[in-house]
Amino acid sequence: MATQKRDYYEVLGVVRGCSAEDLKKAYRKLAMQYHPDRNQGDKAAEERFKEIGEAYSVLSDPDKRQRYDSFGHAAEQMPDFGGFSFDSAFDLFDMFFGGGQRRGGRSRTGPQRGSDLRMNLEISFEDAVHGASRTIEVPRADTCAECGGSGSEPGHSAVTCPQCSGSGQVRRAVQSIFGQVVNVTACPKCHGEGRVVDHPCAHCRGQGRVESRKTLEVQIPAGVDEDMQVRVAGEGEAGPRGGPSGDLYLAFRIKPHAHLERRGVDVIYELPVTIPQAVLGDRITVPTVDGEHVVELPAGTQHGKVIKIQGIGVPHVRTGRRGDQLCVVQVVVPAHLDSKQRKLYEEIASLGGRDGKPAEVRRGFFENLRDALRG
Repeated sequence: MATQKRDYYEVLGVVRGCSAEDLKKAYRKLAMQYHPDRNQGDKAAEERFKEIGEAYSVLSDPDKRQRYDSFGHAAEQMPDFGGFSFDSAFDLFDMFFGGGQRRGGRSRTGPQRGSDLRMNLEISFEDAVHGASRTIEVPRADTCAECGGSGSEPGHSAVTCPQCSGSGQVRRAVQSIFGQVVNVTACPKCHGEGRVVDHPCAHCRGQGRVESRKTLEVQIPAGVDEDMQVRVAGEGEAGPRGGPSGDLYLAFRIKPHAHLERRGVDVIYELPVTIPQAVLGDRITVPTVDGEHVVELPAGTQHGKVIKIQGIGVPHVRTGRRGDQLCVVQVVVPAHLDSKQRKLYEEIASLGGRDGKPAEVRRGFFENLRDALRG
């Protein structure tokens, strides 16, 4: 009388509905525990190892598992169910032996996408703020015009690889502590493509691509900064064998401005003023990204005061809303005085008291700048 088979889920010590990953973990643990190499001469361990392998070969296959869940062991008698196979039982080890691309014994199909390219552009401070159009020349691999990317001479075409029969993969059986394991790798003859070129194109030497330089007109968006990239779709390298092209990514190096500095969407300008201007006030012309602009300097302006010019900063690259220009007052103290200037300053000092303390503690530069940035 035949021994009744145990439930496959019970054999592996997992519950019904468990994930494929849980199945793999359970199988691996038990297979290592009961492998004949670790239990030489132990017939019970050998039978247990076979039982574990049989259970995993069924439950690791989605179709077989579905039929087993519906019909139990009776499903083994149904057509096309198959039996225990070390090839399926050891799919677990594909991740260790290079079988990651394997799906039903065939390689991933479809044309491969070309590589992305990255190009650095040096632009002016003004171009980064306002945006610009630039003509660039991109060195890249393009589809061969003679063969259309096929790699074959006109009138000929690639043929099915005789080594892998068009699958793009070859299988090699290797021995491990668990027995025979099937290692699936890319075919060395066709490099995983499944087809070989018998009559290579003379222009591209069978590669399907040639080195070229393409001239492009690209748009630099207003507000771009050095930590940003602009994607130009489809302008990377052509894919092999007529595959789609990759993308071109533009990165930027922005030349410094002679007077202005950028902080996010705001522009900083250090506004030099003389002591008389700071004391008496003045109207001063300052540079901006939009040209010259006149600002009012109030009488009694302190060193570090921030004068804000709204709406003439850097545009936000997505919303287009512009920041502000912050003019930070820098009171310039003369390093050298002639006799007349010195006499005047001494008279001022005598009126205010040379050794007198300020009537109030003035706010610092960073406090003024912080408040200006907060708006």
